[in-house]
Amino acid sequence: MNRFDFTPYRRNTVGFDRLFDMLENARGVTQGDNYPPFNIERTSETEYVVTIAVAGFKPDEIDITAQQNQLVVAGQKKVDGNDNRDFLHLGIANRNFERRFQLADHVFVKGADLADGLLIIQLERQVPEELKPRKILIGGTTPTVIEHDETKKKGGKAA
Repeated sequence: MNRFDFTPYRRNTVGFDRLFDMLENARGVTQGDNYPPFNIERTSETEYVVTIAVAGFKPDEIDITAQQNQLVVAGQKKVDGNDNRDFLHLGIANRNFERRFQLADHVFVKGADLADGLLIIQLERQVPEELKPRKILIGGTTPTVIEHDETKKKGGKAA
C-alpha cells in the first residue's frame, strides 16, 4: 500500500492537521462504491457545482444535509407496489446510496435542483469580512481592508 508522507509539511504548518488527516484517509474512501456517479465543477472564483446522477429517484426520495464542513446526499428508494415485475434486463441502478463530500471552511450550500435525472447542488465560498486580508499601517491604529481588484489578477484594464 503506497502512502504519501505529509511529515515535512506538518512540520512547517500550523492548523492544517485536519486537512492532512483528510488527505491521508481519502485513499480508503475513494476505493469504495462509485454509485452514483458525480461531477464537481468550479464555475467561478467562489462558486462550485456538484452534479450527481440520480436517475429514477424522485425529489422526496433524496435527502441533502449540510453540516459543518460536510455535505451528505442520501437516496432512499420507496418500496413500490409492483414487486412482481419481470425484468429481462435490469441496467438502471435503483439502489439506496449515501454520498459524502468534505467542504472547505466557509463553503455553504446555495441551493439544489433535480432535473433530467441529475441532482445539481450549488455551493458558494463566503469568506467573512473579519477573515479578509487587511492592510496594517505602521504607526496606525486601525487596519484597513485591502480591496479585491479583479483587473490586476487577470492583467486587464479597468473600464
